Amino acid sequence: MPVEKQPVGSVWTRPRRGREQPALTREQIVAEAVALLDAEGMEALSMRQLGARLNAGATSLYRHVANRDELIELVVDEVYGEIRVPEINDPAQWRAAAEQCAASHRAMILRHPWMASTLGQVGLSYLGPNVMRLNDRMLALFEVGGFAPVESSDAIGALISYVIGIGISEAAWLTLLARSGQTESELIANLRPAAEQAAHDYPRLRQADVRGVWDQDPAIARDRQFRYGLDRIMEGLESRRER
Repeated sequence: MPVEKQPVGSVWTRPRRGREQPALTREQIVAEAVALLDAEGMEALSMRQLGARLNAGATSLYRHVANRDELIELVVDEVYGEIRVPEINDPAQWRAAAEQCAASHRAMILRHPWMASTLGQVGLSYLGPNVMRLNDRMLALFEVGGFAPVESSDAIGALISYVIGIGISEAAWLTLLARSGQTESELIANLRPAAEQAAHDYPRLRQADVRGVWDQDPAIARDRQFRYGLDRIMEGLESRRER
């Protein structure tokens, strides 16, 4: 007797449950969940805590969202809707448009630092409408840029993997910064003595201070580091276009 296949467990693969309560919608739940995450981080997200913020019991939330995992799928897709992909018709505009998309992706992660601990654990969040729309628009962008369909997905993956990788590091740093209650410059100044002591026996690391690393504006330094890596990625992708 054949085994009946179980449906994929995702908020995106099942219909919404019945009629929604007039006083509470899925959209309201998701918006409040994003606000909670931005304020307190992923550790604070629970159906009970969210219900309290909405002046509703957890049971009311379960009429719209089956569990916390589904809620995470929804909030991840929600913030992915903030990413902008320019629409172009001229291949000469491809690099500038792709860089704008990368910068928009990074900005989204930095606005929502909790994404740093979430991107590797989002299950089937990538089936959501905002992510699907983003992927479709990026494919259109790379198509105008001259990439063959068979290579577009890999090229997009290389670019976005870089953005997510550096974005996760930045978001983790900003989360530490928020918890410290200090400005970025203050935190770096307080970390400097310990870092210099740790580098004492490593001459190349000591030379970093000679180059003024510790005296740079930290926000400008982060932007420069992002730009350096993005330029190298784009140069590599440009060489593929030329082929």
